[in-house]
Amino acid sequence: MTIRVLIVDDHLVVRAGLAALLAGEPDIEVAGECADADEAVRFAAAHRPDVVLMDLQLGAGPDGVDATTRLTGLPDPPKVLMLTTYDAEVDITRAVTAGATGYLLKAGPPDDLFRGIRAAARGETALAPQVAARLFGQMRAPAPALTARETEIVQLLAAGLSNRLIAGRLFISEATVKTHLVHIYDKLGVESRAGAVAVAAERRLIRIDNR
Repeated sequence: MTIRVLIVDDHLVVRAGLAALLAGEPDIEVAGECADADEAVRFAAAHRPDVVLMDLQLGAGPDGVDATTRLTGLPDPPKVLMLTTYDAEVDITRAVTAGATGYLLKAGPPDDLFRGIRAAARGETALAPQVAARLFGQMRAPAPALTARETEIVQLLAAGLSNRLIAGRLFISEATVKTHLVHIYDKLGVESRAGAVAVAAERRLIRIDNR
């Protein structure tokens, strides 16, 4: 069976490189290429690829996680395989929660990509070794884990947002933000916003490099 793959990445050179790599695999066919989330959802709905290779960051529009949520909500949805440079815990968790079948890194060898595509097409999970180690480490970690909302707040702290701006962004009250911060500080063993960001970054709970 030929696996029809849709490549979604906002960089033309990356899309071209991936298409060239996949062209050498007899059981894999590039069904199309898209540069943003909206285009990807439209293409998938019309052409029904088997697997979507999804970049995490897609420029100024909706990101790959948003696109994944929309793609997995389609009738007869494709399998979504994240292919990104980011391995922060917050990104991995968001992608898996959105319905991604796997999470691979662009720095990995081509054979990992080929195996990942074939595994995804079979409905199996495909994880880069670093990603798998991070997920298992998360499960074994003795320290209390941050909730998805707490991780989101720390990510916004790292971006320099005030409590008021965080409240507006997340549609919650400033008092609720402060309550979350108390829990975050306690879990991370810190006493300040800067400390929370530093520890979260060190543990790769958040993404500092936004391109």
